[in-house]
Amino acid sequence: MAYSIPKIPTPKPAKPNTAYLIANGDLRLSANQVCWPAQHEMEQRVIAAFANEGIKVIRAHEYDPELKHGFIWNQRMGVDVFQSIPPEAPLIVAEAVWQYSYHILPGLRDHRGPILTVANWSGQWPGLVGMLNLNGSLTKMGVKYSTIWSENFDDPFFLKGIRQWIRTGRIKHDTSHVRALDLDKLPAAERKLGLALAEHLKRRKAIIGVFDEGCMGMYNAIIPDSLLMPTGVYKERLSQSALVAKMRTVSDAEARGVYEWLLNKGMRFKLGTDEATELTEHQVLEQCKMYIAAVRMAAEFGCDLIGIQYQQGLKDMAPASDLVEGLLNNVDRPPVYDEKTGEELYKGRALPHFNEVDECAGLDALVTNGLWTRLKFDPETTLHDVRWGRWYSGPANDDIRQVDDFVWVFEISGAAPPAHFVNGYAGAVSERQPPMYFPLGGGTLKGVSKPGWIVWSRVWVEPNKLNFDTGIAEVVKLPDAETEERLKLTTEQWPIMSTITPGITRDQMMARHKANHINVVYAPNKAAAKKAMFAKAAAMKTLGLNVSFCGEF
Repeated sequence: MAYSIPKIPTPKPAKPNTAYLIANGDLRLSANQVCWPAQHEMEQRVIAAFANEGIKVIRAHEYDPELKHGFIWNQRMGVDVFQSIPPEAPLIVAEAVWQYSYHILPGLRDHRGPILTVANWSGQWPGLVGMLNLNGSLTKMGVKYSTIWSENFDDPFFLKGIRQWIRTGRIKHDTSHVRALDLDKLPAAERKLGLALAEHLKRRKAIIGVFDEGCMGMYNAIIPDSLLMPTGVYKERLSQSALVAKMRTVSDAEARGVYEWLLNKGMRFKLGTDEATELTEHQVLEQCKMYIAAVRMAAEFGCDLIGIQYQQGLKDMAPASDLVEGLLNNVDRPPVYDEKTGEELYKGRALPHFNEVDECAGLDALVTNGLWTRLKFDPETTLHDVRWGRWYSGPANDDIRQVDDFVWVFEISGAAPPAHFVNGYAGAVSERQPPMYFPLGGGTLKGVSKPGWIVWSRVWVEPNKLNFDTGIAEVVKLPDAETEERLKLTTEQWPIMSTITPGITRDQMMARHKANHINVVYAPNKAAAKKAMFAKAAAMKTLGLNVSFCGEF
């Protein structure tokens, strides 16, 4: 449906004890319609909470009865909505859903009043993920904002926060878990390893293949060339239409070979016959063609890693890319051969893939792969969404240690390397992506992440600087019933990682993290994770990033 451009109204002056509210949404009509009831309920709670504090909240745009939702759903609409908001007025961005940040960035960039981003603490409705992306985008753009989150919008944490915002125009959160790196204080061996990798990268250079930038409205996920190039990393800008064209050169026999390789490894596919609602063998074989095509294109352009946009555009031309992405990140994966020479491409190693073309995650994955390979650790890495979490308390049994802690749900939208799963490929299953998002289907690469220690990290962008946060965390095994409930409360088709972040509370993580994504990679044990984290921090610092440690280690 086309969006008609209204006449530009003259903004009214801000009124005392009045704030404005906007709700940014998805680009996809189906997603906005499904998520609207949750958004509406959340807004009513937020408006009531502010009313109890003497603040009238005015919704800056109306529900559209034809579209059947009340979201801002494209950039032009976002620009126009801000024409009627007083520039000095307090502004609330309320999010119960995933949202495309770029819809509202033009208006937020010029808004002069205090800005508050608010999210619902829910697994089912990913407002937390949307808000973290928006926060990272505002940080990159240099726009000041405050942020808050709540399950019911009546708890002391939320009420204290909004009262502070009403009174001062900002909310100050506890970020005492963050400490800037002092390179001279790192252990000598780890510092030497990190410096050596960074110097090698700067000399050799690396190429990241980017299949169309700007996926899912993630402005924060695009690293400006002026900041990326000094690290020795350069972009090969590729087209998803070229990927689809390359798929057409892959034979049915080659695709069948990949599929049978996976079946022989013990991977399961939940197949049906209805193309509209179920995963079919045809969809899987098309994904196998995409896998082969992606590896061949990466080799053709000499890429060290690649990122596929994942949804917009590609979803209307081919099944989902998730199965492809998870396989690429795994060292043990189906072989792919050069069309002309027959040589196996990227033999014996992963071809790192940064999901949703998140270039910040790409730079991270590149450094991770290099360091973990040198350390002789398993180098499989992926990103996850910081999706949700809750406290879990349970006793120990034969194979589960006692847990009494806040346990995060890290959950990427469909793909993780099988090396991360309990039982590897034999513990992996492919399920159809929700039809709401993927009309042509395609299966995920799903599994439950194995217990152990990981290094987590995030590269994030300020207007003129790259930054790097890192820490260690423990992936824990929860009882099957708890894991299944967490999957059903989030997205059950996706891989899940149940994670404890030592020394970082729920609210500290939310206050500091500047992205919806978080990079993770396993280490053999806690001591090894700490060693590898130090080396990675040294590498990132040498590449020119501001580096901070987070939490306890």
